[in-house]
Amino acid sequence: MSQKALIAMSGGVDSSVAAWLIREKGYDCAGATMRLFQKEEMTAEPGCCTSQDMEDARAVADMLGMPYYVYDFADRFREAVIDRFVEAYENGRTPNPCIDCNRYLKFEELFLRGRQLGCDFVVTGHYARTGYDEKSGRYLLKKAADTSKDQSYVLYSLTQDQLSHVQFPLGELTKQEVRQIAREHGFLTADKAESQDICFVQDGKYYEFICDYTGRDYPAGDFIDTRGNVLGRHQGIIRYTVGQRKGLGIAFGEPVYVMKVDPEANTVMLGTNEELFTDTVTAKKINLISTDRIREPLRVKAKVRYRHKEQWATATQPDEDTLQVVFDEPQRAVTAGQALVLYDGDVVVGGGTIV
Repeated sequence: MSQKALIAMSGGVDSSVAAWLIREKGYDCAGATMRLFQKEEMTAEPGCCTSQDMEDARAVADMLGMPYYVYDFADRFREAVIDRFVEAYENGRTPNPCIDCNRYLKFEELFLRGRQLGCDFVVTGHYARTGYDEKSGRYLLKKAADTSKDQSYVLYSLTQDQLSHVQFPLGELTKQEVRQIAREHGFLTADKAESQDICFVQDGKYYEFICDYTGRDYPAGDFIDTRGNVLGRHQGIIRYTVGQRKGLGIAFGEPVYVMKVDPEANTVMLGTNEELFTDTVTAKKINLISTDRIREPLRVKAKVRYRHKEQWATATQPDEDTLQVVFDEPQRAVTAGQALVLYDGDVVVGGGTIV
């Protein structure tokens, strides 16, 4: 009897080709799309997960002769992703909602539905790879072969159980190869544009979204320097994130950047570019993959944001839920709320949320 796989289908080219590749391997496949917004919320047509995306996913599933399901996860998405997003900005942090969506929706809720259907694997269109280390007996998460498309950073929260039941068929392919496969098989998603924005935020205006979502006003406060001197007035703390230069509405003889957002004092600290650099980063809510614990100082390469080029560092684990990294060279604009992810070559050691 062939193994069963549930394919997470977003209506894009990546998940379409992932479905075709797994079916070609002989798996008994079904497609599934997560409905993340209520119908009344869909009228704004967010960046992905639209009604058209669902129709595109269904069309590909029909072409491949697969059953297709739509699961309504709107309430869970609001709770696990949108509410966390808002809470982070209200508390002076900068979140990564894609990590939360992977953690709580794709690899929790969708995994549960897959098991209810009797599936052996959940398959997604992420650019990443998995493996198994015989020596340690641990499942591994690895970078994609095409490092320009690698998405291992947003998958660092995967558990051993999840890694043993997930497949990433695109891990060895380039984006160009994926689109070519789609064209060869006549998928209507072959040349579909990729969504670059947060799916529930229009035009990148996250502060407008937060105000509309909460119905709250975020009061103006003081811009201060590193010595506490008042420099001017800001327009509400949710508008600012560490490293930001544009949109400050304040002029100096030299460029200034956001260094810290303090929700209790309702202040935004500004400083020079040089003052943005630090060599020590601490993370909580950690998940380790290639090992169960870092018992001795470990040489790694580490990233502090998705587009950050990984840098050499030494990692330690002071306690059960803390990672501390000291970079060889100071890094710019390390931001609370983003993920710290550690690599040993192509292998993800683990990661956590920067505090």
